[in-house]
Amino acid sequence: MIEQKEERKLQILSRLKKVEGQVKGIQKMVDEGKCCGDIMVQISAVRSAINKIGGLMLDGYIKECIPASYKNDQSEKNLDELIDTIVKYVK
Repeated sequence: MIEQKEERKLQILSRLKKVEGQVKGIQKMVDEGKCCGDIMVQISAVRSAINKIGGLMLDGYIKECIPASYKNDQSEKNLDELIDTIVKYVK
């Protein structure tokens, strides 16, 4: 379980660094006056990458936080938080 958590963390950090690079690339494209269509494609790629990161975070939340809530007898509270988190994420 700890190994999976650490692996997920490394994946998320790696993906965030890539997104950071993509965003800097978009800034450069805007600064250089590149074609709007090309910029939009890059923005779409960043959105997709962020969605993937969110999916990894949600996976960890469901696999780690929810089972822990059952041990602490807070399952209903945490289940409500999970639902709230999912609703906010899909907006």
